Amino acid sequence: MKSRSFLLSWYCLLLLFLGAEAWGQPLPIPAPPSLSAKAYLLQDFATGRVLAESQADERIEPASITKLMTAYVVFKELKQGRIHLADEVLISEKAWRTGGSRTFIEVNTRVPVETLIKGMIIQSGNDASVALAEHVGGTEEIFAALMNQQAQLLGMTGSHFVNSTGLPHSNHYMTARDIATLGRAIIRDFPKYYSWYSEQAFTYNGITQYNRNLLLRRDSSVDGFKTGHTNSAGYCLASSAMRDGMRLIAVVMGTGSPKIRAQESLALLNYGFRFYDTRSIYAAKEAVTKVRVWQGANKELPLGLVDDLSVTLQRGRWEELSSSLRVQNTITAPVTEGQNLGIVTVNLGDKVLLKRPLVALTAVPEGSWWQRLIDWILSFFA
Repeated sequence: MKSRSFLLSWYCLLLLFLGAEAWGQPLPIPAPPSLSAKAYLLQDFATGRVLAESQADERIEPASITKLMTAYVVFKELKQGRIHLADEVLISEKAWRTGGSRTFIEVNTRVPVETLIKGMIIQSGNDASVALAEHVGGTEEIFAALMNQQAQLLGMTGSHFVNSTGLPHSNHYMTARDIATLGRAIIRDFPKYYSWYSEQAFTYNGITQYNRNLLLRRDSSVDGFKTGHTNSAGYCLASSAMRDGMRLIAVVMGTGSPKIRAQESLALLNYGFRFYDTRSIYAAKEAVTKVRVWQGANKELPLGLVDDLSVTLQRGRWEELSSSLRVQNTITAPVTEGQNLGIVTVNLGDKVLLKRPLVALTAVPEGSWWQRLIDWILSFFA
């Protein structure tokens, strides 16, 4: 009996030591890696959930990470047809003389927009950035105003731009959170141009220069974004990686060397992929349920969500996730496409995680007088 009691006591102690995991519950996620960066942020692309952050709202000199916003404004001009990749840009003396990293464009020559974009993204060319700014805005100052307008539209509340390059200025700053917001917007809004951020080298004017993002050569899952460096800003990197269908964005600001910014960015990405998982719950514009429509040309109406609904959770907690639908009791035609007719609720255990409107995926016009009459009679028995 003593031996059995002794074994039972040790078993209980073992359960206490193992804690939640011994009972089938996930252990708490460990703290993010300790970084030397002045500010950093790790965010899931699909859901926007922040997985790690430090000083993410501090206004910091962004150096050449500025060129993410320069590119966004240029991409938007391309999408709206106001400029074209084949347009020949006359290179001004100001663009040619701009210091720092260069694409080595020559004054008074004409260079295609596409070449300038690649020079800005891959080589971080300040001269190419100024040339693009002048082509779009007339002057770099007007282009900076466009950058600030676009920042407001994207909800970047902690950023202000005075130039297209990121060269130091006391009133030129961004936050790590804003940089992540901008990165998500580039991937979401301009996927056809995002692939340029993964190119490792670019040759112009007989000079080959290599992408400064070391992660492109160290980790095949990394496919962007942009480095930045000045003496005052330190070494910065905004990066993005995709593994098993999950995309993360990491922003690291103000480190001591190119090696450190790459190491710390990769540490953040590895942390996020190791301890979190993102899954799609409902796809946009796909029927979640179908409901009866009264007095309409059609008797059945599919309901769904306007946008994809994804969730980012700690690995091991997916069994706790559940969803429920609440639909308007009586739906009578006419119904317009996109009309809000209910709510989707996603719960984690007994906690409401999020809610989204449930909308009509198609329109249902009013039925004929005969259909309306039949439904009016049937409604008394429904």
